[in-house]
Amino acid sequence: MTDIPEISAEQRHAADLLFARPWTFLKSVPSEEFLPEADRPEIAFSGRSNVGKSSLINALVNQNGLARTSNTPGRTQELNYFLTDAAKFYLVDMPGYGYAKAPKEKVDAWTALIKRYLRGRQSLRRVYSLIDSRHGIKPVDTAILTMLDEAAVTYQIVLTKSDKITPQALAHVIDDTQAKLKAHPAAFPEVLATSSEKARGLTELRTSILGCIV
Repeated sequence: MTDIPEISAEQRHAADLLFARPWTFLKSVPSEEFLPEADRPEIAFSGRSNVGKSSLINALVNQNGLARTSNTPGRTQELNYFLTDAAKFYLVDMPGYGYAKAPKEKVDAWTALIKRYLRGRQSLRRVYSLIDSRHGIKPVDTAILTMLDEAAVTYQIVLTKSDKITPQALAHVIDDTQAKLKAHPAAFPEVLATSSEKARGLTELRTSILGCIV
């Protein structure tokens, strides 16, 4: 397992300040003509339905209810934009994928939107691809990672729900994930492990985001 670089007190403070002010919902984007002006960096989050994207975004900004959470898979069907006056960049919640019961036409629409967004958004600095630590990378995840590779968009794996497995199991998942990422040229090598419920790994994620936008 590759060790995560130690975060200095200065980096920790700067990263926490980055998310200290209130964040607000800007808009939902059902198709590319509704995208906001690309006048600032964008940090996007992708993941399977119910991987915990909305919960992680809420924990990241320490703001319950900013991103809508639901027990209904596939609820996020558009690109949802969030911003704050304290930081000149957008957080983007991408549509969840892999929900088997979703109608084919809806899945096709989500896929087309994601492809156009990834290939045409010059202000997109990084995609954080969320993977459930209990399951690791599945074939449906690999398809999205390949899409990111083809779009030449830098992305980083974030393991969610790391509190739901033992430390030994988590170490194994991190090792396995890093091994699989060697086949993906656009992947950032460092894997982050987080827990929205236990507030684990949030400073590391904030620091990583800070490094993308400065």
